[in-house]
Amino acid sequence: TAERKAQKRLSASVDGETIGHCPFCQRVFMVLLLKGVPFTLTTVDTKRSPDVLKDFAPGAQLPVLLYDGEPKTDTIKIEEFLEETLNPPEYPSLAPKYEESTLAGNDIFHRFSAYIKNPIPAQDETLLHALLKALRKLDQYLNNPLPYEQVRDPELVISRRRFLDGDQMTLADCNLLPKLNIVNVVCQHYRQAGIPRELRGIGRYLECATETKEYQYTCPNPQEVIQAYHGVVRQP
Repeated sequence: TAERKAQKRLSASVDGETIGHCPFCQRVFMVLLLKGVPFTLTTVDTKRSPDVLKDFAPGAQLPVLLYDGEPKTDTIKIEEFLEETLNPPEYPSLAPKYEESTLAGNDIFHRFSAYIKNPIPAQDETLLHALLKALRKLDQYLNNPLPYEQVRDPELVISRRRFLDGDQMTLADCNLLPKLNIVNVVCQHYRQAGIPRELRGIGRYLECATETKEYQYTCPNPQEVIQAYHGVVRQP
């Protein structure tokens, strides 16, 4: 059964024990919690990871899922395996109903990385503009009512849903929320400007996420995220 087979290995924080800042590890951690399956969580000090991982998953990058003693690697493949193995009626399906939900915000983290790691100050404005454009596009998607909402209320102008695909988290949220958290924390600390407050769709989305145990329990400490980016952010 899943109860005795699932073991999850995540990257550890700087202390080598608590949960680290890796958005891919948090993503799979959230999926397991949403599935409602008991599992064992083991953090791995990435400074020692080659030695720790070589016995059961040589060459693997975190996260790694051990299921019935067999290692599963690659975040997307882990998700696909969990969806196929832990399926209804015993476990909920986390697949989004709308394809657009899977794609929403998919360019934000790339834009953020280009901006925050940019070594040339003269390019900051252009890169920031690209990041804000991606954030506004996500905000628009979150504010636009989905078809099921329009069926319920044809006069609805601004969506009231809690997450990307509806009122329940899906795989799309497990992918996006950890990245949005990093964007907000890092930009706020190093550029004194997090995700703009006028993007109310994103604001509502993040507020709803913080109300769920799946997001609360898996979020790294902000200082962990800040420390992780210290060496790659151009200091003013």
